[in-house]
Amino acid sequence: MITGWEPTMAGVLRLPSGRLVRGRGLRRPLPAGPVPAFALYLLGREPAPVPWQARWIRWPDFWLPSDRTAAGDALREAWARAETERVEIACLGGSGRTGTALACLAVLDGVPGREAVAYVREHYSSHAVETPWQRRFVARFK
Repeated sequence: MITGWEPTMAGVLRLPSGRLVRGRGLRRPLPAGPVPAFALYLLGREPAPVPWQARWIRWPDFWLPSDRTAAGDALREAWARAETERVEIACLGGSGRTGTALACLAVLDGVPGREAVAYVREHYSSHAVETPWQRRFVARFK
């Protein structure tokens, strides 16, 4: 069985249920230590292959996912897998798209949509969720 992330590792967000998810920017090197069991990559174009399970969500920088239904399905999968696996959410910078996705996971974990951005900014990065339309996306996410 795969163990989860260490709660004190850089980029790890603890959701209210205790699930741990790592957010990161792909512009930076892969952090030392364990690798993800599953990752969601939120990018405008398909990423290079990785040696762990991964899903790509077409999500242009500063915007919203191109296919919101597919993105919702992928986010629900990531949230479910985070209960027992190391899940990583990543975009290039690790703030806007990654923060938006982490806030959606917080909604799935029981944080009200209107409070999820503040939760992620407090517990992950004060720069998370960069645009008004990303904030609206989180507030309306179900």
